[in-house]
Order: sequence, then structure tokens, then C-alpha cells
Amino acid sequence: MHRRRPKRRWLRWLLLLAVLDAAVFYWWWSNQAERRYNSIIRDAAAEFGVEYALIKAVIWQESRFREDAMGDAGEIGLMQLMELAAFEWADDHGVRDFEHSHVYDPRTNILAGTYYIKTRLDRYPHTDDPLPFALADYNAGRAHVNRWAKEAARTNGAAFLQNIDYPSTRRYIDQVTHRRDHYR
Repeated sequence: MHRRRPKRRWLRWLLLLAVLDAAVFYWWWSNQAERRYNSIIRDAAAEFGVEYALIKAVIWQESRFREDAMGDAGEIGLMQLMELAAFEWADDHGVRDFEHSHVYDPRTNILAGTYYIKTRLDRYPHTDDPLPFALADYNAGRAHVNRWAKEAARTNGAAFLQNIDYPSTRRYIDQVTHRRDHYR
């Protein structure tokens, strides 16, 4: 005699429901993390005249909205600020007794990082699009930008992008730009 196995379709449906529930929770949680700093980002955008979506895209790229993020080269916080960049903001804004560790504070980090982006955008007014130059500067530094900005690439963003010989910097610019478009 052949014994029939009990049908357990309900178990499959329950498992599917649990997986869907976990996916929805993950989506909700990741969106909450992205929204947590919206008011600070809006304040920084207004103070420095930098596009809200760009600031948010840089934070996403740099730290995925983790305020305790630390980089291998000493970068700290949401916008992964180096010590020199943080002190540049603090000096310009008259912040006394400033220490690099203060950029773990989300407001301080976003304000200092947005200021730094603004100064990078302002460095390249002679270009057709200062954004790729500014993002390359933020990511790789001014010396590299100067090396890549030769001849037509001094003023032409497309030519500049072609001259970038660091794949990670090209990827960085592409990812921030795409994410900015997503947030728009």
C-alpha cells in the first residue's frame, strides 16, 4: 500500500509570505534611513545654494546614510569628510575648539560636506558643467583634476570624463549623478 504525503501547500505560502514581508520591511527600513536627514540636507542646501538631490546623492554614495562610517584614509561620517575639509569649513565659519571627530554629528557633517561641495563647484565656473569636475575633486583631489583637465578637457565636461584614468573616480561620478537624478 502506498501512503500519501500530506499536502503542505500552506507551508509554501507561509514561507513565501514571510519572504515578502522581510523584503517589504527591508525596503521600508532603507527608505527610513534615507529620509532621516532630510531636514538637515534641506537646511544645508538652502544655506550653501547646493542642490538638495546632489547632497543626498553624495551621502548615499559615501556612506549609505551611516553616520558612524569611517573610511580607510581617515574620512568620517555621512559625507566621509577628511580632516582638512572639515577644518576648512570650521575655519570659514568661525567654529571654535573644532575637532575632526565633531563631524560624526550628522548636522555638522552635512553642513561641512555641503560647504566643501559648494567650494568644489565654485572652482570650475569656466566649464560647461562644473559637476563632473567638482565630484572628481571631492573624490580624488584637485591635483588629479588638474592632471585630467588638459586642452579641451579644461572646459568640456565630456572630454574631462574621458581623461579620467581612475576607474573608481569615473564610477563615483556616474553613481552620484545617477543617484542625484533618482532623488530629483
